[in-house]
Amino acid sequence: MRQERHAYLFDYCRLAADFQSPRFYMSHIVPSCKGRLFFMMVLQFFIWGAWLPLIFGYLPSLGFTPGQQSLILNAFPVASIVGMFFSNQWADRKFNPEKFLAFSHLIGGLAILGCGFTKEFLPFFLLMLVHCLLYVPTISITNSIAFANMKNPEKEFGIVRMGGTVGWILAAWPFTFIFVNWAAVDAAHPAGLVDWLGKALANPLAGDAAKAATKWTFIVAGLASLALAAFSLTLPRTPKKPAVAAGTVEKLAWLEALKLLKHPFILVLWLVTLADSFVHNCYFSWTGVFLGTPVKDGGVGIAANWIAPIMSIGQVAEILTMFVLGATLKKFGWRTTMIVGILGHAARFAVYAFMPQSASAIILIQVLHGVCYAFFFATVYIFVDAYFPKDIRSSAQGLFNLQILGLGALLAFSICPWLMQDIYTKAGVIDFKGLFLVPFATASIAAIGLALFFRPPSSGPGVAIPAGSAPH
Repeated sequence: MRQERHAYLFDYCRLAADFQSPRFYMSHIVPSCKGRLFFMMVLQFFIWGAWLPLIFGYLPSLGFTPGQQSLILNAFPVASIVGMFFSNQWADRKFNPEKFLAFSHLIGGLAILGCGFTKEFLPFFLLMLVHCLLYVPTISITNSIAFANMKNPEKEFGIVRMGGTVGWILAAWPFTFIFVNWAAVDAAHPAGLVDWLGKALANPLAGDAAKAATKWTFIVAGLASLALAAFSLTLPRTPKKPAVAAGTVEKLAWLEALKLLKHPFILVLWLVTLADSFVHNCYFSWTGVFLGTPVKDGGVGIAANWIAPIMSIGQVAEILTMFVLGATLKKFGWRTTMIVGILGHAARFAVYAFMPQSASAIILIQVLHGVCYAFFFATVYIFVDAYFPKDIRSSAQGLFNLQILGLGALLAFSICPWLMQDIYTKAGVIDFKGLFLVPFATASIAAIGLALFFRPPSSGPGVAIPAGSAPH
């Protein structure tokens, strides 16, 4: 009888503890494990998508020099490089992934939130550095949590990861209403919801007021980060990865990755990936400024509250392009698909350079962003997964991530402020045509180099790889 009473009390206490746990409530709000993982990805990339597109026009408005802007912008690629050598192999072995995710987004969220309330260079730079150093490892941590809690990762991960793209798209839309001249809306005395909505969309902020309102991108990102910190506590418990023995290959995964460059076709693709990452980040560096610059000064003259939504068209196109990527690879092969992806960049910057007065063409060409990402970057990841043995596959992915998130971005964010504000600005007016010809030429040369020198052992996925030709 006493044992039954003790068992009853134990069950009651355990139920009470579960009832007080965030996981108890979340299991009822988002009962599906896959649904929680999807929402995790939505918040993860909402944070990044909130502050990145508009920061390039905001930093000059604070009076920061091109050199200071480069330091702030390079916090993310530097954090990516640090992540390859340290964070990504350390964080998920020292902590339970969901607890590390909560800690990182709590501190990182407060840091990016602080960027919205400071206009001095040193505190802004330090806050951005703290945020990036904590945010970048969570990109791989969220992947680890997702893979550890799926029954069939091969089929399920694509859907879960699509939450990240959805999050990036959603991050653009709050600013449609944040960048509104509410004083003008109130003065118009709108009658009813429809009239109020029309007045709000017809009265965007402009000039210095729009630039000052950009601080809200950091505040929104910070609030989303804090929300993810709390939501992380509701995620399924994921065990730490087992520690590896000292001196093993995994301990020096970055060294193993560098050895892969002895293969000519990998070296060519690695260098082309650097060039394409540079061009990709030129898009983020300059597009927001170009869209918001008045027509008389060579820009498109898009209202401030529509810049982020217009740039999100590329992410919508990315979702659609991913659906046809498999069939495209099967029909055209690795090289042709990648070349189309790179030439998409060239085509977009050609339209920027030679058709700046056509707002419709500039808006329509945003769909190529999805083609550029899926047909090149996503294809590179699939290529690495197809070609490399399992024991060095993660090292190979890290090698290309070094270019995509690290060195390519570092190169772009070091050069782009200097090019736009010093080299291609005369009498306060930016020469956008000359500016955009730089990434146009870079993308064109990269596509030619890939066509001439990229010779993988097989032409596409599903084609047998000759024995002994895969990297090892």
